[in-house]
Amino acid sequence: MSLRATARIAATADGGLPLLVSDGPLALRRTRGTGPYTRVTVVGAMSAPLGGDRLAIETEVRDGARLLVDSAAATLALPGRSAEPAAYDLRISVGADGALRWLPEQLVSVQGSELRMRTTVELAPTARLVLREEQVLGRHGEPSGTLLTRLTVRRGGRPLLDHELAFGPGAPGGWDGGAVLGGHRATGQLLVVEPAFADKPVEARPLGELAAVAPLAGPAALVTAVAPDARALRRVLDAALAELAPF
Repeated sequence: MSLRATARIAATADGGLPLLVSDGPLALRRTRGTGPYTRVTVVGAMSAPLGGDRLAIETEVRDGARLLVDSAAATLALPGRSAEPAAYDLRISVGADGALRWLPEQLVSVQGSELRMRTTVELAPTARLVLREEQVLGRHGEPSGTLLTRLTVRRGGRPLLDHELAFGPGAPGGWDGGAVLGGHRATGQLLVVEPAFADKPVEARPLGELAAVAPLAGPAALVTAVAPDARALRRVLDAALAELAPF
């Protein structure tokens, strides 16, 4: 039987979490934070998402709040009894002078799975955001499942980024070619929205051989990377995180 579950988080400027609601496989725990950030860790309570599942996390960072969301382990997209694809939606809003660091572990697309993941973010003009996505295409030694991800970000009601990726069986041809992954099996993005970039934009440049940073109108910066495995990908994105988002 397919699962439907929606977990909810709300953070306030005084460090409170007036809303912290777990549901189904999405168990939310308040964990020890660092610095000014309230921290919530997503703990997988069961195997999910499976084929046909509909999962969501809704997150509200209210005015002046600072929130860090991470996860205890990688998320595995797994095949299930249903032939329908699984869906995983992240719906995020960050209010005036709020800050969100969204830093989960990797998403692993297991052979035979099909997942459609959608992340939608609404930012106030003075909000800050650090958002990391990492996709690993197949477990060790196996082909990728089918994975479609879309990241849509609006700042002050205006579009900032609308970025879609598709991998695996059924994805448009060329996804594994030299112009996209070049045979690599890990890929990721790091988005940093920082009002200070308005006065000092990030310079477009390569980050080693397999990653690059580009400025976005907004003001924001987007790092994209590919790597042979999850560990190498994390090293690249951690270096970019330390450089671009020390807040």
